[in-house]
Amino acid sequence: MKNLKQSLAVSLWFIFLTFPLMVIKVNTTDQFVQWRWMNMLWVGLTIFVLSFVWRYALNRKEARQMAAMSGQDDQDKPSKIQVLFENQALRTKLLFGLLAFALVFPWVFDTYQSTIMISALIYVVLGLGLNITVGLAGLLDLGYVAFFAVGAYAYALLNYHFGLGFWTILPVGGILSCLFGVILGFPILRLRGDYLAIVTLGFGMIIKVVLENWSAFSFGPSGIANIDKPGLFGLDMDIAASTTYIYYIMIGLVILTIVVTGRLKHSRIGRAWIALREDEIACVAMGIDIARTKLSAYALGAFWAGMVGVMFAAKTTFINPASFTFMESAIILSIVVLGGMGSILGVIIGAMILILMPEYLRAFSEYRMIIFGAAMVLMMIFRPQGIISNIRQKYEFKGLKEKTDNV
Repeated sequence: MKNLKQSLAVSLWFIFLTFPLMVIKVNTTDQFVQWRWMNMLWVGLTIFVLSFVWRYALNRKEARQMAAMSGQDDQDKPSKIQVLFENQALRTKLLFGLLAFALVFPWVFDTYQSTIMISALIYVVLGLGLNITVGLAGLLDLGYVAFFAVGAYAYALLNYHFGLGFWTILPVGGILSCLFGVILGFPILRLRGDYLAIVTLGFGMIIKVVLENWSAFSFGPSGIANIDKPGLFGLDMDIAASTTYIYYIMIGLVILTIVVTGRLKHSRIGRAWIALREDEIACVAMGIDIARTKLSAYALGAFWAGMVGVMFAAKTTFINPASFTFMESAIILSIVVLGGMGSILGVIIGAMILILMPEYLRAFSEYRMIIFGAAMVLMMIFRPQGIISNIRQKYEFKGLKEKTDNV
């Protein structure tokens, strides 16, 4: 009953605030006032329903928090989606199904759909790379797009000046971005929290300003055009064939990224990153080299951004500094947070949602960003751990137990 009264009060207050905009319409041409009373009714009903659902969801969240505080803690309890993915047989079938769908995608859909999917796959790799730095090591990075720009400009400049091809520069772009990651990591080894975020944000801004103003090096705001697309034994491909070829390259790069980041996550350095994220002081007390751990997180995270930056330049055949703004870093960070920090599957799902949803909501061009923002707000309030939260791994040493049993 209390929720009904509060929702009714909110709807009435909202009707009062929007009355001049939604109800009154002045026609200056014919000099008369049109009263749109149905708009007022729809505004009231919509706000009432949204407010009631919002308060109901908040009450459910508070009830779960009270249950957790009373000893029924479900923080580490996997969600229903995670329980499904723990089934090895189901997970294998699903992975093979997704791989089969991805392989036939360009032959089922048109070139436009393949181009959109290539963009989504690019952000999948970017999200997985940032997931190493932010999700596993817990090092906030607001300038991640700078490493993306390093890879893209590495290919564009080397291709323009020396005529080097895509396959030659692909690892070079990753290595250059890796070096920039180490350069960024050295000055901020002792920084944490807000200070770390400000420094990484400044690094991203510095790269963009340099690219805009150093015209002799980067051609300034005019950018670099006519960048070569990836070649296949010198074959001459049209737009459709070239898009399909780039799509399959991205599929291979995504699979490589998933395999490598998955192995890193469960390796010795991956456990060091997780320990650093949980408690840096305890991490130091256990003898972990903090400097090497942080530098490796920045370097390996930047490596994937550099490689996919080369792919981005080859796909678009034109780049300029306007493609590497802070908003790109914010989108990549949103992918990691929305999908679930530390979760590889969650990052992939988050990238698909955040990149594909605005494209397929173009029919609602006037409202799609409102829908997009509202979905992000609701997600962060009611499921802050992300779509697929990362389950804490437990490692057991059974060697001593086996020796005791033998004795």
